[in-house]
Amino acid sequence: MSRRLALAGHFFRCSGESRYCAGVPSSERVYPVSTGPVTEADGVPGPAGGVDELSLAVAALTAPELAAIVDLVAWVDADWLYVANAAGSARLPVADPDGPWELRFGRHPLASQDPMFAVPLSAALADPSPPNERNAYPFAGRRLLSALGDATRSPDLIVVHTPGHYWPERGGHLGEHGSLDAGQSRAPLLLSGAGVRARGTHPEAARVIDVAPTLATLAGVSMRDPEGSALTELVGPGARHVVGLLWDGANSNDLLAMAAAGELPGVARLLAEGVALAGGAIAEFPSVTLTNHTSALTGVGPGRHGILHNVYFDRAVGRQVIVNDVKTWHAACDQLRDGVETLFEAVTRERPDAVSACVNEPVDRGAHYSTFGLVREMGAGAGDGPGDMNDYLPPAEGDPHASERWVRENPDYAWSTRVDALGLAQVVQLWGADATPPDVMWWNTTVTDTGHHGGGPYSEQARASLRDADARLVAFLDLLEERGLLADTAILLTADHGSEAADPTCRGDWGEALRATGIPFRDEGYGFIYLGQSAVPPEPTTPTAP
Repeated sequence: MSRRLALAGHFFRCSGESRYCAGVPSSERVYPVSTGPVTEADGVPGPAGGVDELSLAVAALTAPELAAIVDLVAWVDADWLYVANAAGSARLPVADPDGPWELRFGRHPLASQDPMFAVPLSAALADPSPPNERNAYPFAGRRLLSALGDATRSPDLIVVHTPGHYWPERGGHLGEHGSLDAGQSRAPLLLSGAGVRARGTHPEAARVIDVAPTLATLAGVSMRDPEGSALTELVGPGARHVVGLLWDGANSNDLLAMAAAGELPGVARLLAEGVALAGGAIAEFPSVTLTNHTSALTGVGPGRHGILHNVYFDRAVGRQVIVNDVKTWHAACDQLRDGVETLFEAVTRERPDAVSACVNEPVDRGAHYSTFGLVREMGAGAGDGPGDMNDYLPPAEGDPHASERWVRENPDYAWSTRVDALGLAQVVQLWGADATPPDVMWWNTTVTDTGHHGGGPYSEQARASLRDADARLVAFLDLLEERGLLADTAILLTADHGSEAADPTCRGDWGEALRATGIPFRDEGYGFIYLGQSAVPPEPTTPTAP
């Protein structure tokens, strides 16, 4: 492994044409904070800012005037999980997350929790981005309780956006994720190759927290105290090599439909030797990148692993924590809670001679080879070190695996293409003729998230991004075949969340409604409300042109 690390390090640092480094799905992420009035009582209180403050916030956010943008709110109080919206409220005992809900009044905000809702593609297209009364929220109790389960990082109140909410002023896109509903939560899940016993498409759904236990089973090891379960009815030990592929933000319905239509030949090759779950894998809440990359690689939800959101407030240190950013991805694992084990650590614990690799993925703790490990070695984030990733990426122009139109028209698409070109280059090196391939590898792809954000699901741009990812997959499969490794390799393909179309006419912001109550608050990630937390002044308003 030391020779392979040396080769990879040499490639990473010293290409004759340019310097390479990895990056994130968006080239310029910002996480401003929305806040409420500052009071003399502000500081760093405990998880609850007070019953009166909570009641005022819930009343403001569930007002009929906000129903178009607020799907529901959720909070924990006195051993109950509560949900509410403008139409009604229900509660669930914290001690029984799978138990029956108790309707408090009106219509149940989570009346349907069918994990197969809006499957297959035809069903999703028949009722896109449905309103609450026609929507479904799989595994809602467990997912919300996990998001609310960290002692110092969880918010006091969660606001769930409606599926169609379009919020470009706060970083929103035509394609969205982050919410609790099935469309934004559904990632694809395919299993192929050695150790995979099932074939075809099965009419069921798993969860993202099942990914690590399933990969561990394929690798002949087990995760320590996972919340997810290995899909042992589909797979078992027997693979010489195990590969996990994450196509960030890929829409499960569209991916399966495109593969069936011959538009994704790489995915079709996987399906010919394996199985897909029609319902995919349901993401943890919030259905955002770093929360679910971490859940996929640890087998536990955010309430256990500690990465609550792409950005959150930590009362223990009294500051905002940003993990999904070009300048912080290399340090994301610093935020993992004690006792959390990654897939790579589990492999080392039970198979000390096995070698693992982690490509373009920040949740890399325990991997022998890691893109972000090399970033750390280069001093990323330290002064004038290699924190500006743009200086280190190969060009997008001329990439044989990229859609020329979208590289030209969307700078973020071009940037993600450069990141993914680096990913493929590392994979080719790790599995090349002169290398001893890793026993376990994880490979993160970013352009799929960019394409789905840029055009929305089912758009030309989203489908182009899936074709680009598939072209790189084909290159990898061809390499495995050339080396005689394909029959001995198990491959799992998934994502961190789904994608759902926003409605450009569905605009609005709940910040003013909260500020009108007079309560001190901070809104992290536009949906995590911390009461009594007002560490920064309210955002300045933009003056109106005369």
